[in-house]
Amino acid sequence: MSNLRQLAQSLGLSITTVSRALDGYSDVSAKTRQRVVDAAARAGYQPNASARRLRRRRAELVAVTLPAAPGHIGPPHFLDILSACAEQLALSGLNLVIAPVPRGQSELEMCRRFVSGQRVDAMLLVRTKRRDERVELLQSCGIPFVTHGRTESAQPHAFLDGDGFSGFRDATERFIADGHTLIGHIAGPQEFSFAHHRRLGWEDALNRFKLTSELIVEGDPTEHGGYAAAKALMSATIKPTAILCATDEMAVGALRALREVPDGNLVSIVGHDDLPMSAFTDPPLSTMRMNGEDIGVRIATLLLRAINGEAPELLQEIHPLEFLPRASHHRSQQLAVNDADTYE
Repeated sequence: MSNLRQLAQSLGLSITTVSRALDGYSDVSAKTRQRVVDAAARAGYQPNASARRLRRRRAELVAVTLPAAPGHIGPPHFLDILSACAEQLALSGLNLVIAPVPRGQSELEMCRRFVSGQRVDAMLLVRTKRRDERVELLQSCGIPFVTHGRTESAQPHAFLDGDGFSGFRDATERFIADGHTLIGHIAGPQEFSFAHHRRLGWEDALNRFKLTSELIVEGDPTEHGGYAAAKALMSATIKPTAILCATDEMAVGALRALREVPDGNLVSIVGHDDLPMSAFTDPPLSTMRMNGEDIGVRIATLLLRAINGEAPELLQEIHPLEFLPRASHHRSQQLAVNDADTYE
């Protein structure tokens, strides 16, 4: 069958009805849509892709902006997530476009360029801030979007996030159960939602057990940031015997710093993200990761539902964190005996 008109005539339907059925519009009944799809498959009919885009006014693109530095695009763990997300979107005829944002350039302005003229059908935002101008822009433009991470926006929006508060609270309590009383935190910048929730979880556990929450240093969420923060913590009068890091990258830097200070090899350390390199550090890094099925697939599913017009408040997922114990959170029993005396 060579064209849409012949397919419509064979079904006794109008060209408009057949076209909208093939394009998945909800104003065509499910029974009719299935009848049209089945007939098109039997006839070997393939819609013209360019005409379909024009009819639907769809770009068939989903864009995600990632911060970039020379030789480095975005936080490493996002790349695996985006790969799975792209594969899932492709099954629905959508392409995921990754747009690196060079250091010093505005991610907000890049978002503006994507949404102007309806160049994309939806956007994915990563590493959200507590108050995120990108979210405010997309809400004002009415562009479907999903964020990896929450914000403090008064208007609901679609997101997928890990339960950083509970995960870092539980990891801190794990340290406490091991006998630690001096538990430090290498925090990410507090304008970022992920860093803020993780810090609050650490503080909550310390407050429950009436332990000090003064052993904290904030830094860039990179190896260098973790290195500098660990150096600062270990140069203070009161030194932590355990350190909870906001990211694995920061934890890798902290491990390097701990090797350069006296008794640093006795300090327990835990990160977050389960980067592949975390299993090969010295010692192997204990860490956390978001639990559940493939996160990239879940994000793609939320994006497709947002594109189809579902309400944002129905597209919000918070996944628990899974703790992955490795050697870096162990320490000598003698240190447990000395913790309280050091604090006093």
